[in-house]
This record gives sequence, C-alpha cells and structure tokens, in this order.
Amino acid sequence: MKRLLIALQFLTILPFNIRKEIGAQDYSRSLVYFPAVGLGIGSALSVVSLSCRFLPVPVVAAIVLIASALITGALHLDGFADTCDGFYGSKPKEETLRIMRDSRIGVMGVVGVTLLLLFKFSLIISLPRDVLWRSLIMICCFARWAQTVGCLVPYARNEGKAEAFIKYARKSDVVIGGIFTLIVFGALLGLKGITIFFSSLVLSLIFIRYVRSRIGGMTGDTIGAVSEIAEISTLFSILILGSVWI
Repeated sequence: MKRLLIALQFLTILPFNIRKEIGAQDYSRSLVYFPAVGLGIGSALSVVSLSCRFLPVPVVAAIVLIASALITGALHLDGFADTCDGFYGSKPKEETLRIMRDSRIGVMGVVGVTLLLLFKFSLIISLPRDVLWRSLIMICCFARWAQTVGCLVPYARNEGKAEAFIKYARKSDVVIGGIFTLIVFGALLGLKGITIFFSSLVLSLIFIRYVRSRIGGMTGDTIGAVSEIAEISTLFSILILGSVWI
C-alpha cells in the first residue's frame, strides 16, 4: 500500500500523507503501480469527457486537457518544456543538463508546450466520441508505464529527485506494468488495442534512445517528456490505425 501511495503522490496532486518510513528502494518499487495510477487518471478523464457529451467536441477536448493538467499538476508538461529548452541546438551534455535544471522556462519550452498541446488537442477532436473515452484511459495508462521504461535507463545526473526512482528500478516491475497495460489495451479495443500498444511503444522507445544518445541517460525532466511523447504516440496510433480498423 505504501508504494501505491508513493505512485499516487508522485503522479497526481492528491494530498496523501504517508506515515510509514519511506526507504530509498520504495520509490523504485512504486513503479509497478504507475500504470494502475494511469488507469485511474484516464478513467477520471473519461468520466469528464462522457459528462460533457452535450458540448461541441473542441470544447470537450479543451476541458479534458484542463482536467488532465489539474489532476497531474502539469508535472510532465513542465518536464517536457525543460527538455525542449535543454535539447534545442547541439549543446554539450553539461550545458543541456544545466539549462534543464533552470526553473525559468525559455522560448523553446514555451514553443514546445504550445505545439504539444495543439497537436494533442487536434488528435483528440479527430477521434470519434465512442472511441475518445477509451483512448483517454489508454493514453494515461500507457504514458505512466512508458515512464517506468525510461527509468531502466541510467540516471544522467550525479544527484536529483528522479534518482530514487531510477537507481533501484527492476525490469520485472516494468514487465509486470507492461503486461497490465497490454491487458487494458486489449480489453478496450481487442486486437486493435494490442497493435496500438506496440506501435506506441516503438515511438516511445525511439524517443528514449534519442534522449540517451544526447545526455547519456534520463533525468526527471526527460521522464516527464517521455510521458508526454507516449501520450501523443498513443493518440496518433489510435487515429492512424483506427481509421482503418475502428
């Protein structure tokens, strides 16, 4: 239960008070619960979208994006913005890491987040209403699992908040989370969902590999960026593959 609460506390703004002592390994061991927390977040967004069915689709999409930012505290958007600032240009690793640690957002961060939200908005409004509620569950579940995949990559800094999650991350926990996520995809869209899962995974792994090639590993910011890229990858896969199957 303690490790589940750690996952909830990290991924949402819910004010959980963990009274038991938290060890260094508890953070990494909480990764197995990330997809389940993503399922909960996605379910909440799904309820929001279904509750707003009487509104025009663009309005529903805007409300869903606002709700997502409120539930998560826009944590991953912040990481994506910092990653855009740091990775812009051909800067050396040390300079990239220094820029990402700066609390001030730069021009590329603003541009990156703006384009990301615009792309996400356009993907959401392009999905049929009967597919949207399932898509929201899938993207949230997959994105949180993608974060755990990123945690299998070495930590790029000497110290930092994300180190506790990466240092003791176990492949077995990531595999269990992946199986859970795959089951969710299969339950929602059957064989189509399984195909979408692997398509989204390929795109997410490409991004993780790119990050590692630039700075030699992951940071808290790039893990947040992985989450955002994973959501986009899943939405895009649903749209492209869904246009053929769904």
